[in-house]
Amino acid sequence: MSEKELKILIFGLNDELFATDIMDVERILGYEVPTKLPDAPDYVVGVINYQGSILPVISLAKKFNLSSKAIDEDTKIVVAKQNDEKIGVIVENVSEVRDVNRANIEAPPVVVSGISKRYMNGIIKLDNKIILFLNLSNILTEDEKKVLK
Repeated sequence: MSEKELKILIFGLNDELFATDIMDVERILGYEVPTKLPDAPDYVVGVINYQGSILPVISLAKKFNLSSKAIDEDTKIVVAKQNDEKIGVIVENVSEVRDVNRANIEAPPVVVSGISKRYMNGIIKLDNKIILFLNLSNILTEDEKKVLK
């Protein structure tokens, strides 16, 4: 892979395609029902035991105000990492890991259906599809991270 290319993880949510830099992903887990946290924001589904630690799990669909499908065998929890912090992100399915040329990534538009530019690295045009390129490690604000601790 050259400096012109980036390895991304492509996943589905609400019948749309999203991607994140594979370097922001630690692991992809099968879905397990999180333990609910009292008084947590609605997009925080709960916590799971991950490698002996408590991992907060969030619903991207709820965070982005998208409708979400029922949990099924394709549902996954993507463990996103930033420095020493980790969160689990529920996605409807994981389709593939692939290389994408940085020239195919455009800057995000000012408004993308309620998804803040804070979460977006850009838009990827790939195989006649539009993929929203997210920065999973920025999904939660510093204040939201404090609430989860």
